[in-house]
Amino acid sequence: MRITKKVFTDLAVYMMSFGLLTGVLFPFFVLVTGVPRSYILTPVFIISCILAGLLVGGVNILITKAVVGRRLKLLAKRMKYVDSKLTSGLSSNELSECSHEDCIVPVDSEDEIGESAQAFNDLVHTLSISMINEHAIKAFNVMLSSQLEMDQLADKALNHMVGFMNAGAGAILVEQGGDLEIAASMNIRDPEKLLKNDSVWNVMRYKSGMKISMGKDVIVESPLVSFHPVETRIDPLLYKGLPVGIIVLSAAVPFSNDYNYGYEMFLQGLALSLRNAVTYEQLQKLAANDPLTGLYNRRFGSLRLTEEFTRSTRSSLPLGLIMFDVDHFKIVNDTYGHTVGDKMLVNIARISRMAVREGDFIIRYGGEEFLVILPGASIEDTLFVAERLRHMIEDCSVQHNQQELRVTISAGYTSFPEDSVPDETILVKNADEALYSAKKAGRNRVVKFRS
Repeated sequence: MRITKKVFTDLAVYMMSFGLLTGVLFPFFVLVTGVPRSYILTPVFIISCILAGLLVGGVNILITKAVVGRRLKLLAKRMKYVDSKLTSGLSSNELSECSHEDCIVPVDSEDEIGESAQAFNDLVHTLSISMINEHAIKAFNVMLSSQLEMDQLADKALNHMVGFMNAGAGAILVEQGGDLEIAASMNIRDPEKLLKNDSVWNVMRYKSGMKISMGKDVIVESPLVSFHPVETRIDPLLYKGLPVGIIVLSAAVPFSNDYNYGYEMFLQGLALSLRNAVTYEQLQKLAANDPLTGLYNRRFGSLRLTEEFTRSTRSSLPLGLIMFDVDHFKIVNDTYGHTVGDKMLVNIARISRMAVREGDFIIRYGGEEFLVILPGASIEDTLFVAERLRHMIEDCSVQHNQQELRVTISAGYTSFPEDSVPDETILVKNADEALYSAKKAGRNRVVKFRS
């Protein structure tokens, strides 16, 4: 029953009242024990008993405040401190660094007071973990929203997740055409082995994550020591229920369940971002490549040529160009149809890739006209590649019904700086003039540009 608005004031009233009642009743209790009435029923004895009862009540109040009140004040102090952290909008990292002196209440009893202290400590821990998760999710989402390139996205996402989960190593694998590719790895000695790991493929197949305790399938090394992971997590990255990749994390200690919520949010956000990155790469490829042959289109190829010409002028390295087209290609289209003509162009593109050197690139410059850029190629190197290309195309055939169709090409070539030109457009113009000379001279030949 409440008397005032303060618990300890109510307690003081009850204790003093009980002490007073005890003092009043005590003389009559003593009479029962056989003590003569002349010693008991005197004003001095009765007043002494009443004062003694009040004194006991007062001492009880002081003891209660000392034992219970002190703990409640400490609990209130910690609550106010945590509240100030929250209302001031400090980051989760600062809250997570609450020391025992600042946030935690000692649990030194096995009663309601101890239970209250433990409940408060659990609440602070849960709140701290929740804020850490929230802070990490926000930072992770900001990172994801700023990345479209697959390599950078995977590297930064892996760094975030390894740090958040306190892992020693990890990898992100991306699904590409039914196969898995390593998009990023950290501290894994041989990440390519993950592509043949049965556990990885089981996660991919069943779209369900797994934990491997004391696993030795993945050997990882930190910058200082090598270790076998105590626990490895393999989880699918699902977009609309379909796996777009896999993440593998290994740690020298078991993963904490405190960060499962944040980790699950990471997986969802990363899956969406990986899907966007794949779509972005596909769009970039469509924008850069000719849809029929897969070679660079004229627009993107011209940008690459500008880059290569600038590099050549700065580094004094040669740059070779070959312009070629298919001889009498109109006759092929008119005789066999455009489907066969397209098939012929696809075959020429395939052979061209085989004929050029590593680092060279080919542009579909027009309908049946192609431009080959050869960084670092002298005039002799350019002639060698052009002749090899011409012979390989001449020797190859395309099957149509019962016929083997063959075509030849005419090519013109030049090379900077032997062909001293102010910019790449003039270099292309010169190669085109050499091509015209080859066609005028009878086709199926390679001609050098002559100024």
